[in-house]
Amino acid sequence: MNVPLSPQIHTVLIIEDEESVIDLYKTSLATEPLNLVFIQTGTEALTHLQQLPTPAVILLDLELPDIPGTDVLKYVKQQQLNSIIIVITDQHAIAVVVEMMRAGAFDYLEKPINVHRLQITLRNAIRLYELEHYIGATQTVPLRECYHQMIGASKPMQTLYQIIDQVATSSVDVLISGESGTGKELCAQALHQHSKRTNYPFIVVNCAAVSEHLLESHLFGHVKGAFTGAISNHEGAISLANNGTLFLDEIGELELSLQKSLLRFVQTKTVQKVGSNQVETVDVRIVCATHRDLLAEVKAGRFREDLYYRLDVIHFTLPPLRQRNEDILQLGRSFLRQFSQDEQKAFQGFTTEAEQRLLEYPWPGNVRELQNTIHHVVIFNEGKMITAEMLEARLQKSLRHDDIPPTAPLTNLVANPPASPVPSVALIAKDAMRSFQEIEKEVILTAIEYCQGNIAQAALSLGIGTTTIYKKLRAWNISTKPVMPAD
Repeated sequence: MNVPLSPQIHTVLIIEDEESVIDLYKTSLATEPLNLVFIQTGTEALTHLQQLPTPAVILLDLELPDIPGTDVLKYVKQQQLNSIIIVITDQHAIAVVVEMMRAGAFDYLEKPINVHRLQITLRNAIRLYELEHYIGATQTVPLRECYHQMIGASKPMQTLYQIIDQVATSSVDVLISGESGTGKELCAQALHQHSKRTNYPFIVVNCAAVSEHLLESHLFGHVKGAFTGAISNHEGAISLANNGTLFLDEIGELELSLQKSLLRFVQTKTVQKVGSNQVETVDVRIVCATHRDLLAEVKAGRFREDLYYRLDVIHFTLPPLRQRNEDILQLGRSFLRQFSQDEQKAFQGFTTEAEQRLLEYPWPGNVRELQNTIHHVVIFNEGKMITAEMLEARLQKSLRHDDIPPTAPLTNLVANPPASPVPSVALIAKDAMRSFQEIEKEVILTAIEYCQGNIAQAALSLGIGTTTIYKKLRAWNISTKPVMPAD
């Protein structure tokens, strides 16, 4: 069932000292069903926020006459007030904006304020507030240790499950952000499986894995003869997803020229195949995912602002594993059962010391890194219990997804090593006269070669993300057939 929209008129606290901006708010929001409260100093705002009830949304100017607006934001977060915060800043302050977003702001607006963007951003904030308020008031939802294919009983995951419950049944587009390895594709799958579209296709397009000159055809399709090599008609991913869900992974990697085409589709829900004059109407729900800060990408001119606000109707931010520490052992045990069965091993659990090591490790690669670590340990060890020593051998080699791993033979890392030995990274790196970029390229290409072209396996062997490898190959103008794992 959908979240019942509250008949209550929500309060929006506007902390702003410029009279011209205050007048703009009064004029542009006059028809919105909101109770607008205006305060002109940060000190007054802090006093007001000590009273109940707290406002649903706060429009916060960061340049106040008495105290920095950041102090107000910090107070709201420290007191755990459930107000949704939109920060207001002058142009060219993207570094401050990014810091505020990381500190808990929902979104930002730049002066001079665009009225249309103000209205859309405010409506999205109210929608999020109503979702969170409805979920917080619901006492009958039982604790769930898993949800579809997602695993975790922590508070952040419980909130995520409940929001998906409410959002899934609508057709609203969703943007999922989060660090690499947090499970964005699993979240998108849960949205689809829980929706009215569950009996229709769930089509995945990884925008970083398909070369730029092929991605337009991949998305929209083409007709025979549209370009060299188009020997037959081809249905695009959007058409294939008709009545279902289109998941655009790594949407932040989409080139600007294709962003324009995607925006046209989002606005019109029509598709025109490459080389065709016919227009096809489709019914598709779009779910996008990115590990990038799209607001920063918009500011840098790498992502269209109008497309961002079309896609960012409902925004999920998946928590990194370090923020849901209580889920680590549950995830680890689940992966251990799965891989012990797959690899026909006898492992039954972790020793106390091993569990402690799992909890202490920061997991920069999030759930994917934990999954790969357990898989690696199961493959290269025997016994009934995973020990801390078994884990340590792997964790010492684990770095962030975008890093080159420490020197170690690739044959010690590949899950299914070939019969012939693989040259070690140590030997490749001994030539001190070669550039880092040359060494990096040889390491990655060597891993791909000895994994017989399996990109996912090469990524596992190197301890980096598949997206990283695809981006490198595109930069080197090397084509390969993608083999993508689940996020």
